[in-house]
Amino acid sequence: MSAIFGVINVRHDGGSQAVLGRMRHADRGMEGRRGQIVTTDSAAFGSIDGLTPAQCHQEGLVVVALLGEVRFDSVPLRQHAESFGAAAAVAKAYGALGADCLGQMHGAFAVAIADGGRDRGLIAIDRMAIRSLAFATVDGGIVFGTSAAAVAAHPAVGRRLSRQGIFNFLYCENVPAPGTIFEGVAKLLPGQRVVVEGRSVRKDFYWQLQYCDRSGEPEPALRAEFLRLLRGCVARAAGDGDAGTFLSGGTDSSTVTGILTELRRQPTDTYSIGFDAEGYDEMAYARIAARHFRSRAHEYYVTPGDVAEVIDLIANAYDEPFGNASAVPTYYCAKLAQADGRELLLAGDGGDELFGGNARYAKQKVFETYWRLPGILREGLIEPALLGSPWMDRIAPLRKARSYVQQARVPLPDRLETYNFLEREALAEIFEPEFLTAIDPHQPRDIAREVFFRTTSGTAVNRMMHLDLKETLADNDLRKVNGMCELAGIRVRYPMLDDDLVAFSGRLAPDQKVKGLRLRHFFKESLKGFLPDEIIAKTKHGFGLPFGVWMERDAGLREIAVASLQSFKHRGYVRPAYVDRLLHLHEASHAGYYGVMIWIVMMLERWLDAEQRARVAAEDYAPSGEANMPCARA
Repeated sequence: MSAIFGVINVRHDGGSQAVLGRMRHADRGMEGRRGQIVTTDSAAFGSIDGLTPAQCHQEGLVVVALLGEVRFDSVPLRQHAESFGAAAAVAKAYGALGADCLGQMHGAFAVAIADGGRDRGLIAIDRMAIRSLAFATVDGGIVFGTSAAAVAAHPAVGRRLSRQGIFNFLYCENVPAPGTIFEGVAKLLPGQRVVVEGRSVRKDFYWQLQYCDRSGEPEPALRAEFLRLLRGCVARAAGDGDAGTFLSGGTDSSTVTGILTELRRQPTDTYSIGFDAEGYDEMAYARIAARHFRSRAHEYYVTPGDVAEVIDLIANAYDEPFGNASAVPTYYCAKLAQADGRELLLAGDGGDELFGGNARYAKQKVFETYWRLPGILREGLIEPALLGSPWMDRIAPLRKARSYVQQARVPLPDRLETYNFLEREALAEIFEPEFLTAIDPHQPRDIAREVFFRTTSGTAVNRMMHLDLKETLADNDLRKVNGMCELAGIRVRYPMLDDDLVAFSGRLAPDQKVKGLRLRHFFKESLKGFLPDEIIAKTKHGFGLPFGVWMERDAGLREIAVASLQSFKHRGYVRPAYVDRLLHLHEASHAGYYGVMIWIVMMLERWLDAEQRARVAAEDYAPSGEANMPCARA
């Protein structure tokens, strides 16, 4: 895969400097290659790791590096891209519109522009953050790259681990943007850009999804438009190649499979993962979809031995620690497709977050009902009666009412974290005192609040979906799928996240997405008769890994997990007693539940160990003074 790395800054003599390229040694111990650097009096440009002329362009003192697949609104820009490449079209748009050129660009992309003639620069990512960029502000400009570790390796930044990043990871199972695991390094949010002008650096959003709280559009017309858009988005994602699909048996992957089959008028190759564990295996639904659309189904059952084999491979695949265990089945699914000769898979990610498919949307509607009661009734009668009488826990109906009020009185979005491991007990019982004094325990919730309230909607459903576009997709699912497909050597595209379909979703009223407590009402009604009835009726599941259950009965997995947690105890972040208690609770009670936190801690420890070894190797590698050269991961 390609990567970009660079510096955009203003020199002390008043000129500007841009460096885009891959430097001599690679991040995290991977072998790198020096890019060919072409220098002008104010900019340097590197041709790096497979970037094509369509992704690289230099026009005078303007330098453009582009990753991804961009399409343009205007006909002249589309024609320019066809003739000279997408990067040249970006340069043309930038020349006419400056930083506002991003409004003309659609698709999944990361772009960097250095304008040596006007002492300006720009980096940005697409509206859904399918592509990613990290950056650090330095004297007079920025260091940026597709890898947070590459940015941290620049001598002006310094590769120092962030304790706040470690806490945020343990809280969220990833390091949520805008933070990273490295001090002073940030990630761009969906639809965000960084603009360098002279010696100033500013961040803002060039795009935000517009939500409609009430829709007056006729639903039959909306359904017809939706189906037309779906076909167009799948066709655009599939292109002219021989694309296959991830098929979990859920609504989205089944829809993508069915529409691709309809468009191609021939069977689609589908790739599905199963588990020999009760409550986790969804292969039956994948088979229903495959039969319904007459797909060429390819299946693989992941085993505990498979998990043990790839733990370190997956831990090292990401430039930051990543704790979503479903990365394992995602990797094996992508590997299955790659071994079958596929070069491209279409994934169904995004439908739940755009059309109201996550169970919490319905659950939280129930809790939000509480806030419609008069305040004097809530605070003067209900809460004193239910919360002030511990004996009510002995009576089942009253216990449930008490639990409801306890949860409902916590406002959104904080209520979404009710069952978070780090919210279930006092942080002083989990973390070492020195670690706690160095971090802000409220930061993960503050990040969520900023996104939740930064919407054009005043409704809870739309605000939760807006938060999920960032937290569930950009921070988690897209990083997972992108990383595992890259590791398996295969490309992936997301037709459900096509900009046209995303914009359409905003026009639907909240009650069309979640009608009463029915999830994805509009989506399901639009696809009745196209999708199998069993799939329309099923609940969301996905590629969840039964790690906690398997760890309980598989000696190999248990040995890896216990050894990792014992090692983590000595890093000074958490109290050793908490690690021991976590292992004990896994053995004594809910193996599946506590297995989630064990996996998160284990993956952090494996990543930290690899990071430590890579840092030592980098120092040993460059005795001639090149150890501090910036580096980037392919």
